[in-house]
This record gives sequence, structure tokens and C-alpha cells, in this order.
Amino acid sequence: MHADILELSNKASKMIKSMEKSTRFRIISHYDADGISAAGIISKTLHREGFDFHVTLMRNPFTKGLERIKNEENEIIIFSDMGSGQIEIIEQLKCKAIILDHHQIHKSETNKNIIQINANLCGINGNYEASGATLAYSLAKTINPKNIDLAPLALAGAIGDKQYIGGIRGHNKSVLDDAIKNNLLKKYIGLKMQDGSILNSIYYSVDPYYSGLSGDKEKIIDILNKLKIEPEQNTRKLENKQIKKINSYLLLNLIKNDCEKNILETVIRDRYWSDYLQSELERFADLLDACGKGGYRGLGLSLCLGDKESYNEAIKIEREYKKQILKELLNLEKNGFIEKKSYRYFYSNNSSIGGVIGGIAINYISNNKKPLFSIVKKDDELHISCRGTQQLVKDGLDLGLAMRQIALDLNGNGGGHKIAAGATIQLNKENDFLDKTEDILSKQFEVKK
Repeated sequence: MHADILELSNKASKMIKSMEKSTRFRIISHYDADGISAAGIISKTLHREGFDFHVTLMRNPFTKGLERIKNEENEIIIFSDMGSGQIEIIEQLKCKAIILDHHQIHKSETNKNIIQINANLCGINGNYEASGATLAYSLAKTINPKNIDLAPLALAGAIGDKQYIGGIRGHNKSVLDDAIKNNLLKKYIGLKMQDGSILNSIYYSVDPYYSGLSGDKEKIIDILNKLKIEPEQNTRKLENKQIKKINSYLLLNLIKNDCEKNILETVIRDRYWSDYLQSELERFADLLDACGKGGYRGLGLSLCLGDKESYNEAIKIEREYKKQILKELLNLEKNGFIEKKSYRYFYSNNSSIGGVIGGIAINYISNNKKPLFSIVKKDDELHISCRGTQQLVKDGLDLGLAMRQIALDLNGNGGGHKIAAGATIQLNKENDFLDKTEDILSKQFEVKK
């Protein structure tokens, strides 16, 4: 029998409200768009209740990050977009804890001081139907119904985790319904475009990645001239006829490069503008990702807390962040990947963006017949990020299970979702990792057949 998300949220709400107003809440969250959005929702909710808080956004929720927390004196910690894979460590912290997570469950039973609100425990698919931010929103709304105004921020988190692929559904859909019902979003159909010139918008487009166009200004100018569109024209001032021309050309580019149908459907789709965030939701999620993974985590949180001055600074950070991603994508398109029987991989220079690059490459560069792994060598460790597709999951792929099993075998740490996961292991165990990955993934696909 599944747990009830409302019942668990009520239980967590009571725990929070039972704390003295002098309590300083510790918030630990992931540093991507979903994790930052979740931390923003929790922070605003606690502030509205009169509590102080201290937030840390972590790249890696494994041992090293949480070991530092052991040295602190906390009465209560809220973990968002992480925690279910680290319950053994959390139980050692000797304080109250609330976990808001949508990753795979490793332990359903916890001690009485820990409340675990995991989508998968509640019969909700954590891969596609709920994110850390939309779970944080459920808790926020339970604490005070007025927190319904945070629905756009929650959806930005889910969209940052690519949970719009296949349509917004499940628990996320209930959050979207709240936002629409309360006039918190304006819906329109369109392509993702950043503010500024159409030239720069296409040049810096990495998701979607337009092969032969992204990162090539001369080619973009040539195409725009043929379409009779001024390259420096602002995207917000494009006429409908011009927008249709650009949409058609870019969509054709993706079709020619064998982009999967479910990815094509996400390029021109329903989009949502939020006055509260002063942004289209996917655009806002991109800014958060750039801040978190570009080394400006506090700036990302400031955006979620409504600091308008942070917006222009975040745009600058995003530009540099996209330059890094473009450089690696162009290199992958030129040099390809290292092929194994059941997967392919490449080496990246930056552990913060390796997974991002892998996620983009499997949809727009690789032929998506195999999962794609990014490997970063850093100090004495290997940082692995891996990405699959919804079709590969249907074929038997479970990257979260594979990474956890392999990491345990190699005295490392790992886990995640079926479609996206990661691991950290010792550098000298690289060959063992590659061999074990081949063995486990081959078996996963064979079992399904």
C-alpha cells in the first residue's frame, strides 16, 4: 500500500510548526534547477512562518558533503531533491529531518525523527511525475494555503529536470492546475528563445542543440538572411510570419539529425510565463542551472527569493556557462564517443556540466540507441554522470540501480533515476567501472528481451 503525500506533508508540517520560533532550520538541497527551486520554496515558506534558515546547495549529495553536516549542531534539517539515497548518513546526524525526494528509494523505513516524503513511496513515478520542487510545494501549501503563489517556482524546478518530456503529468500536473486556476501563469505555444537578438538566441542554443547552427554565427547569419530576417532583430519583436519561418527551419534541422519524436514534440510546445518569476518557466530553469553549475549557487537562490537585481547578473553567468557547454558539444559532434557494447562514453573536463552535456548529446548528437556516460577525472576520483532515454528505460535500462550497485562494489557512492544517474569512485578503479557497467547494462537489456 502506498503512502499518502498529503498525509506525509501534514506530518512534516506539524513537525515544523512544533519548533520554537528561535529555531534556525538547516536546508540541504541539490544545486541544479530543481534543487535550487525546492530550496527557494522551503526558504520562503519558513521565512513567512517567522523562522530563520541556513541553506547549502550541494553538487554531490554523497559522503563528503554530508560528512561536513555531522560537525554542525542542528535541531532540524530539511533535505530537498536528495536524501532518500543517503538515509543511513542522515540517521547518524541525531536531529529531526524531513526528506523531500523523487529519486530511487533505498530504504522505506526510517527512525521516528525522520519523515521521508518520496514520490515513489506515494505511488508517483519520480522519473517523470514529481520533482524535488513540486514535492516542496506540496509541503509549503500544507503549511499555509497562501503558499500556492509558489506553484510557478515549483514547476520551473520540474521543467529543469526535463519532466515536461511526454507532457506535464502526475503530481506535477496537479501543481500546474493550481497555477492555472489561480491565474499565476500565462500559457502560449512557442519555441524557447532568450531575450536579445535572434542571432544570439540560436548561437547560444544548447537545449535544443541545432547541429551545424549552434555555435556558428556565420552559418546562422547566412540562414537568417535567406529567411529575410535581420540577425540583430530582438526575439520579442519578431512578427508571427517570421516566427513561423524560424520555427519551421529549426524543426527541420532537428528532424534531419534524427531527433526522437518525443524530443521534437518538446521544441515547439506549451510554454508558461510567470509574472512572479518575470520569465518563461524553462528560461528561468536555465538561469538556475547556469548559476548552480557555473559556481554561483547563492545567486540562483537569490533569484528564487525574488531578488530582481540578480536577474541581469544571472544572464551574464548563463552566457559564460553556455560557452563552456557549446565548446564540449561541438567537440563531441566532431570527434564522437567511445563505443562499448551496451553504452557509450566520453571524457569531460568539468564534473558540474558533464551530466548536462550528456543529456543534451543523447538527444541531439548521439543516435540515442545506447545510454551515454560522461566521465570526469578530478583529483583521486572519477565523477560519472549518465543519461538514457524514455525508450531505453522501456527496454530495461535502470541507470540508478546500476550506478548504486557498481558504486557499492567499488567502495564508492552512486544512484539516481532509471533515466539519469551518477556515481563517484576512486580514480584507480576506472577499468573496473567500465567493465562492470558493460556487464550490468547488458544484463538489463537482455532481461527485458
